[in-house]
Parts: sequence; structure tokens; C-alpha cells
Amino acid sequence: VVSTQSTGSRAIKVDGKVRTDMCFPTGFMDVVSIDKTGEHFRMLFDVKGRFLIHRIKKEEAAYKLCNVKSVRTAAKGVPVITTHDGRTIRYPDPLIKMHDTVKVDI
Repeated sequence: VVSTQSTGSRAIKVDGKVRTDMCFPTGFMDVVSIDKTGEHFRMLFDVKGRFLIHRIKKEEAAYKLCNVKSVRTAAKGVPVITTHDGRTIRYPDPLIKMHDTVKVDI
């Protein structure tokens, strides 16, 4: 009941976007924010590979670290990188290679 009320009241943000679906999946390095309480959390793994909710500061909640899974050229020669969470970033820095870590502002 409490989780339905909190998601329905648009109080939960995942990576800076309001999520009202109680079953919305969160992944590695996702930032979960609760604006009403001012709390911010990052999803990490513990030593056994289970998800761990780590409390972070507001300054840390403004960005996310993403692993580069592919570097390619899209239509019309536009360079594109794809990150571990499915983000597609156009015109990245030319020095970025596969398996690098990039800092993405949320």
C-alpha cells in the first residue's frame, strides 16, 4: 500500500525521471531519488552480486557512470556510442573507446 501511494504520488525518480510504475526495473548505477524526503540512492552490487542500495549526496545524484558497450558510426557518418544501460550518445569525444567509463549528467 505504501509503495503504491509513493509511486502514484509521483514522488519516486529513477535517473531523474518520475516513475509511477511500481514494477519499473532499476539497474546497476541507477540513481533513485525521493524528492519529498530529499534522499538519493545508487544501485550497486555487493560482494555476492546482489543489488545494494547505497545512500548518496545530492551532488552525486546529478550524474551516473556508464560503461561503453559499443562505438559505431550511424547514418550519414555520425559517431555514436552505446552504454550499458541502453543510452545512445551521438557525437562523443573521439578518444572514447569500447569498455571505457563515461560520466553522464542526469
